[in-house]
This record gives sequence, structure tokens and C-alpha cells, in this order.
Amino acid sequence: MKKLKLFLIATSLLAVLTNHSYAQGCSDAGFCTINSFKPGSTANTESINNQFKIGAFFGSADNSIFVYGNYLEYNRQLNEKFGVDLKLTTLAQNGNGLSVFGLSDVFLNTNYRANEKIKLTLGMKFPLTNASKSLNNLPLPMDYQASLGTFDLIFGVGYEIKNLQIVAAIQQPLTQNDNHFLASSYPANSKLFSFQSTNQFKRSGDVLLRVSYPVSLNQKLTLTPSILPIYHLAKDKYTDELNIEKEIIGSQGLTLNGNIYLDYRVNSKNTIQINMGIPFMVRDVRPDGLTRSFIANIEYGIKF
Repeated sequence: MKKLKLFLIATSLLAVLTNHSYAQGCSDAGFCTINSFKPGSTANTESINNQFKIGAFFGSADNSIFVYGNYLEYNRQLNEKFGVDLKLTTLAQNGNGLSVFGLSDVFLNTNYRANEKIKLTLGMKFPLTNASKSLNNLPLPMDYQASLGTFDLIFGVGYEIKNLQIVAAIQQPLTQNDNHFLASSYPANSKLFSFQSTNQFKRSGDVLLRVSYPVSLNQKLTLTPSILPIYHLAKDKYTDELNIEKEIIGSQGLTLNGNIYLDYRVNSKNTIQINMGIPFMVRDVRPDGLTRSFIANIEYGIKF
């Protein structure tokens, strides 16, 4: 266990210090940052009926785009077994002379604690936009949309072995968005001409496996290294200029991320969390606009 602990710490530190690759951005897709899927949640046995969180993040994306966002979250423990989470997210993108902002998604999740070691989560993602944002009557690529625009089913299982925390989850779109971006609609000298077309975009689901190990530094501080592989289950699809549906080659596959979480316990009711993430391995093509070379998040939580 000690060797695994050291490996996770070293892995996450290396991830944060590495800046030459790109990865799927969990802060946008959703299920990576759900409360019950984050490190520490399976180990928290303190009886708190209500918790409110506010957070903000920024990151570096593909195609010289920077992303910013924030969120509001409410967690309610109904009884010893059941709890619910509600989360509202926003997203802004800036780059290539374009700046956009919008409401993203609402996440509603139900949590069930089967026993001290196992926790189940079932949830839905409700999009607040259909990913159809345009500029001068021309559809914008997914890189400039505030949401994937899909109505998603989310299911996950959390398991704890001593301090080692393991989460496995799936996020599956039940509907598709209304994006109609075709790169050929833009002039050849436009930056958007080189983006992946996503007209009538059909996005596949994702599965994740998160392994985390909280390390208590003192009574106030906890450092949690985490590794996060995400597998995109199938090739995404789009419809070209001739109305022919095509698979996007390279869009299926594995993304491997490293994360570090630093939690500061202000007192029994108030906490501050900082986390950073960066990738080791990526899919060849990420047409959904979720690419991040680096992402950082700060969160304040109050329990009552």
C-alpha cells in the first residue's frame, strides 16, 4: 500500500509538471467532477445534512483557446443511505478573436450508500443549450459551445479499500445536440477552417476509472493524488456537405489524466479545495471541444 501511495503521488506530480500533451477536459463533460465521484467523498462519514459549494476553473484548450467557468452546487443528505446533488455550470471560451459565454448544464444525482465501503450514484445531465451557437449566421464549432448539448445518463460506483478510493462510472448521451458546424463554410484563411466539422454531431459515451489516495498532511490539509483514465466508447460521427454521415477517425480511445487535490479544512463547516489536472495520454481526435492541456479549479464549501 505504501508503494502504491508513493506511486500515485509521483504520478500526479509528474502530470502537473508535464505540459506537452492534451487531454479530455472533465470540467466540461461533467461526470469527472460530480461530488460523489471526486476523491474524498467515499471516505467522508461525517453526518452533514446540507452542503453548498461555489467553484471556478480555468484551462488551456486546443486551437489557442482559453476556457473559464464556474459552478454552484448543493448537496443534501436525506438519511443514512440516500443523498441528492444538484449542480449548475457555466463556460466561457476566448481565442482566435472570439469570446463567448453561456450557461452549460444542470446535473441532478441520487446517491445510495450500500455500506461503509460502497456508494452508488445515478444521475442525469440536462443541457441548457443545444450547442447551436453561431457567429454571423455561421455555426460555431464545439470548441465555442457552452455545453455538449446532450441529455445524458450517469451511473457510477465508488469503493474504498482502507484509504484507497476507486470510482468507476459511465456517462452516456441519450440525445444528440443541434450543432451544424462545417469547416468548409468558412473561408480558407479563417482559423475555423481547420477545425473538425461537427454538423449533426453524434457523440458517443465515456467510461472512467478514478483511483485516489488521500494523504493527511496535518489536521487542516489533505493532499490527494489521483489517476483518471477515461475511455471514449466509440467513434463520433458527423454529416458532411453531401449529407453523408461519416465516422470521425481517431475519436474513439483512451485519455489518461493525472490530478492533484489540496483540501484545506478552515473549520468543521468550511472547506477550500484546489485541484489541478493534466494528461499523460490522449485520443488522436477530440471533436467535442473538451481538449485541455491544463486545468485548475478552486472551490469553497460550507456545510450546515
